[in-house]
Amino acid sequence: MSPGEIYSLHIVHIFSVMLLIGTTFYAFAGAPETKKRIAMYSGMAALLIVLTGVRMWQAQFGFALAGWIVLKLICWLGISAMSGLAYRRREQVRLWITLTCLFSAVAVIMAYVKPF
Repeated sequence: MSPGEIYSLHIVHIFSVMLLIGTTFYAFAGAPETKKRIAMYSGMAALLIVLTGVRMWQAQFGFALAGWIVLKLICWLGISAMSGLAYRRREQVRLWITLTCLFSAVAVIMAYVKPF
């Protein structure tokens, strides 16, 4: 994999993460009629995250399974589900915000520390 491809994947991956987190937090406070548009944007961002993440995993680690990668996938799944939960269960928004922040922090820590 060329350095240009690695940099491009990282940029698209980080931009998609920012888009997913942004649409998720918008879903916490957005009007119910914005559900379809926000679901579309968060779905596209989640798809880009997993596609670029799997490609980087394949290129850098050869699909070698590591605990931190599994934990990041779990965090990605959790954050991806939050915008839908935010629209369905408005009374538990505080819990969804806390879980989103927790999933985000764990994913960032796993990306930089790679403890296991």
